[in-house]
Amino acid sequence: VQLQASGGGLVQAGGSLRLACAASGRVSNYHMGWFRQAPGKEREFVATIHRSDGSTYYADSVKGRFTISRTNAKNTVYLQMSSLKPEDTAVYYCAASSSVAYASGSDSMYKFWGQGTLVTVSS
Repeated sequence: VQLQASGGGLVQAGGSLRLACAASGRVSNYHMGWFRQAPGKEREFVATIHRSDGSTYYADSVKGRFTISRTNAKNTVYLQMSSLKPEDTAVYYCAASSSVAYASGSDSMYKFWGQGTLVTVSS
């Protein structure tokens, strides 16, 4: 499956953005996740959603501010980001996993990756 992330941009602290990840294949076959990588830092887990039952998991740093959702009929996954902080600045990647350990937070559980979209939050 091929993934295309979009929706990044420049936003002021406290603002909102919605990222989208469009898939060429059936996302219903995969658990879908969002990761991010800030400059000079390692890639980190942000959120993930089960392929069918809609269960979601979040990093503590974004819990209560970000919401992951999916529309399998449109083969698209979203990340709604609110109350953005400068420390949320990063390249955001969507990814697909067929692993039972998809919610572990490890990027090694994800097989397919999108190209990333840059989110910049100004103070």
